Formats: sequence, structure tokens, C-alpha cells
Amino acid sequence: MERRKHWWNGAWGRLARRDVYLFEDAGHWWVESREGGADGRCRTYEFDAEEPAMDCVSGLLAQPGDWRELH
Repeated sequence: MERRKHWWNGAWGRLARRDVYLFEDAGHWWVESREGGADGRCRTYEFDAEEPAMDCVSGLLAQPGDWRELH
């Protein structure tokens, strides 16, 4: 599985930090939404194509925050 993209809401601290990841493996796509940093709560969504996965990402990035893509 390869991480393709990573977004962060720009907030520091366990209670405020949010991350969104996009992963791909052999044509299958996963979106991971994490609250609270590395040890926080995580939700994963699975897709068969990139477009619906990116639609999910767009919805998650509509949440409040100063979202930016990390490289």
C-alpha cells in the first residue's frame, strides 16, 4: 500500500489535530481520517477508484481548519 497524499488541518495538540490520508494499492483506494495525531481515533473508507476516494477527501477537507497538503 502506498500513501499518495496527506492533508493536515494546521492545528497542533492532541485534541485539535486532524489528518486525512489517501492510499492506493493495486487499483484499490483508501481514505483515512485521523483525529488526535498518531495515537488518536482513525476512520477508514475503501473505494474501487480514485475519483470517489477524492470525493470523500473533499468532504473531509470541508471541515473547519487551515487545511494544507503535506509532502
